[in-house]
Amino acid sequence: MLYWLLYEVLRKNVPTFRVFGYVTTRVALASLTSLFLALVLGPWMIRKLRELSFGQHIREDGPKSHLKKAGTPTMGGLLIVTAIAVPTLLWADLTNKYIWIALLGLLGFGMIGFIDDYSKVAKRSNLGLTARQKFWAQVICAMIIGFLLLVLHSEQAYSTAINVPFFKQFKPDLLVEAWTRNFWTYPLAFLFFYIFIVFVMVGSSNAVNLTDGLDGLAAGLMIIASGAMTVLTYLSSHKEFSNYLDLAHLPRSQELTVFCGTMVGATLGFLWYNCHPAEVFMGDTGSLALGGGMGIVAVLIKQEVLLLFIGGVFVIEAASVILQVGSYKLRHGKRIFKMAPIHHHFEALGWSEAKVIARFWIAGLVMALFALTTLKLR
Repeated sequence: MLYWLLYEVLRKNVPTFRVFGYVTTRVALASLTSLFLALVLGPWMIRKLRELSFGQHIREDGPKSHLKKAGTPTMGGLLIVTAIAVPTLLWADLTNKYIWIALLGLLGFGMIGFIDDYSKVAKRSNLGLTARQKFWAQVICAMIIGFLLLVLHSEQAYSTAINVPFFKQFKPDLLVEAWTRNFWTYPLAFLFFYIFIVFVMVGSSNAVNLTDGLDGLAAGLMIIASGAMTVLTYLSSHKEFSNYLDLAHLPRSQELTVFCGTMVGATLGFLWYNCHPAEVFMGDTGSLALGGGMGIVAVLIKQEVLLLFIGGVFVIEAASVILQVGSYKLRHGKRIFKMAPIHHHFEALGWSEAKVIARFWIAGLVMALFALTTLKLR
């Protein structure tokens, strides 16, 4: 909205306003706007959540040190989503379809988390949506996004090829042309595309959700991951940089840089209130929205594989739960970790919460830097 007013309208009379046409300027302004919104709205939202008695319920089978957190306001993800959506609408070019797909995904996954959180606080228990209900709701949301991507693909505005780290020539296409030449393999190609897209988005969303178990842990890691995604979206949209790094040149992904910048600013502002000891938790509203948003951006800029490194800690957290559950079922009650997700395992070993958070942040930063390094290691 402000982009349209300042650049498309007033630029004709005030030449200085041409600066708003540069994506770097708008990323900086959008990030600051989202940070400002989160910091200003934070106290008001925390107070409202307390008045509504939207407090966190702590599982009794979790770390005993967490029982004192019971009653801390949850659903703080409403603050994050607001601080992302509003600045994006203000500073992004709203004629760009990538922006609307990213916002749709953010709000869609956030709505699933909101319903889950609200059902928990309304029942005053730890039970929200069942795992199956939440999973299928996420799948449906991801499939809607996948359909929109296929529409863009038909308009030659989206590529289904994937960039693979360390390999310069190997760029597999999810809709392999050889498959689509045969009538019988035509549906198979689209089925594979949908499975892959759903896996990335739902996996990313749930991985962040599982990581959100300590004060500021998921928020801090999301700042790092969103920062890396901001760099990637900018490089992908820049013709010279994308050619130099052998990335898919996606001019339309330029506006996603604004979206990723707002994710950084909003999560940073939220961390001000979520750092240890937390005044508010993001809940599923925030974790599912952030994870879904990150996955959607990775799909749009064709960096689905690199997302495994950018969100390396999130992947490890999710893998620890899968391994723990698998071991418990297949090995007759035997566990690999003292507790899962893995951040609770380190707490059980005697690490303080602050130490676990700081070291996981460091690991996340190292993995994100490594991911960006792979762009040149081809």
